[in-house]
Amino acid sequence: MQTTKRVKAPRKQRKQLYNAPAHLRHKLMAAPLSPQLTASKSVKTLPVRKGDTVRIMRGDNKGFEGKISRVDLKNYRIYLEGLTREKVDGTAIFLPVHPSKVMIKNLNLNDKWRKAIVDRKEQLHKQEAKIEKAAEKATQKTAKTEKTPEKPREKPATAQKEPKKATEVKAVEAKEPAAKTTATAEEKPATAPAKTPKKTAAPKRKKEAAAAEEKPTAKDKKPKTAKTTKKTQTKSKTASKEKQGGD
Repeated sequence: MQTTKRVKAPRKQRKQLYNAPAHLRHKLMAAPLSPQLTASKSVKTLPVRKGDTVRIMRGDNKGFEGKISRVDLKNYRIYLEGLTREKVDGTAIFLPVHPSKVMIKNLNLNDKWRKAIVDRKEQLHKQEAKIEKAAEKATQKTAKTEKTPEKPREKPATAQKEPKKATEVKAVEAKEPAAKTTATAEEKPATAPAKTPKKTAAPKRKKEAAAAEEKPTAKDKKPKTAKTTKKTQTKSKTASKEKQGGD
């Protein structure tokens, strides 16, 4: 198959178009299909043929529709039925239109080779659609599997929030009695000074009672000392009598 290299220089591009072979010229004569045809045939562009109905989308004759009467591959132009102009001498001439300025409304499928091309493209489109659906199902399954482990993670989070609320309630309840105690403490300072003298009187009574208990103990101790002296005196007397009796 003959191939051509891509060229950036404009003079070389014009030369390639001028010297292009017939099979490449046929491809360069392609035009887009209407939305209805793309939906039914699943084809976006096709080379124009004699007998196709076409609508002009740009230029002075925008909106004109007609059948293609002739295709000029040498000059890359097409001619439509009814699109003519008059010369000075009165003769009518067909106006040339470039295929890129045209949209195909109806296809001429009398050629079996062209029909085979359209059928092949339809099958390719169906296969691509099946592959896309399978890919979408796979992505949905993976998304579901990814979402399922996330649910149990959310439950403990909610369970932790509830105890937090309970602790907050307890803290509020603890603050309320503390506030009450502070309020009562602020109300009682007037009665507190009256109780202070009673507290000072109580220790005095305790001291007096302790002194009273200590005094009898001192009196009890004195006779004990006297008894001991008497005992010693009697012992000494008995000892002296025994001595005298011995003599």
